Amino acid sequence: MSTVQIPGGSFLMGSTTFYPDEGPVHERHVDAFELDATPVTNREFAAFVRETSYVTVAEEPLDGEEFTGLSAEDRAPGAMVFRPTLGPVDLRDWRQWWTWVPGARWSEPFGPGSSIADRLDHPVVQVAYRDASAYAAWRGKRLPTEAEWEFAARGGLAATTFAWGDEARPHEELMANHWQGNFPYRNTGAAGWVGTSPVGTFPPNGYGLYDVTGNVWEWTSTPYAPRHLPPGVAGPPPGARPNLLGAPAVAESRRVLKGGSHLCAPEYCLRYRPAARSPQSEDTAMTHIGFRCAV
Repeated sequence: MSTVQIPGGSFLMGSTTFYPDEGPVHERHVDAFELDATPVTNREFAAFVRETSYVTVAEEPLDGEEFTGLSAEDRAPGAMVFRPTLGPVDLRDWRQWWTWVPGARWSEPFGPGSSIADRLDHPVVQVAYRDASAYAAWRGKRLPTEAEWEFAARGGLAATTFAWGDEARPHEELMANHWQGNFPYRNTGAAGWVGTSPVGTFPPNGYGLYDVTGNVWEWTSTPYAPRHLPPGVAGPPPGARPNLLGAPAVAESRRVLKGGSHLCAPEYCLRYRPAARSPQSEDTAMTHIGFRCAV
């Protein structure tokens, strides 16, 4: 995988135009660093697993001591899978299109019987924070911070809405893999791709980075807080959340995801933008989350 040299510099981070957690807009500085030109692919992650025999979070059963209210069957390995609905639904209820699938993992992202054989150059998905961090360490790298990621995604542009400028489709060109049609039931495909697309399908940004918005959300090393925190201030301590399977509330740690994904639709999730961010539990793998590495 090629890497891109990202020059150090200061920039205005965040936005006050779209979602509350993207603010406040503030000046940040990042030192020069290197960033992978694309998200990590299935081919690259497969090489890591072959060499290290690594077992991902989704391939391990849920902890019986932590999830005491679940049977052994309900604690079986698995992950969250997106499934389109049959028609229009209430967009406030994400449970209508996300489902827990036993056996779903990076090599069978939609559950047992699915495959990545024809998706080796697509971003790897169904990777939790620990998995992304382990892969990065194997390569002698790390995950980028949120500030590094946003600075790089902007590609040298100052405070534009998108990674390529302020127009969603300059000259009618689709610039990123995001939902085309009516979410969550009709997707006509981005450049012919429904779901993830091969890395590098869409134009690079000003620094030569591909897929910095759209395709898959990407892990960063930054703990999530509902507003931007000043540099050097730690994120909130682990809190409590209701478990996705209905078990009692458990402690969690959340990290910032950046970039949006192929599931972002303007009427539901206008987050295929550099300033956009989303919280994600470290122990959760999903079909629209990947990562890239920094050094």
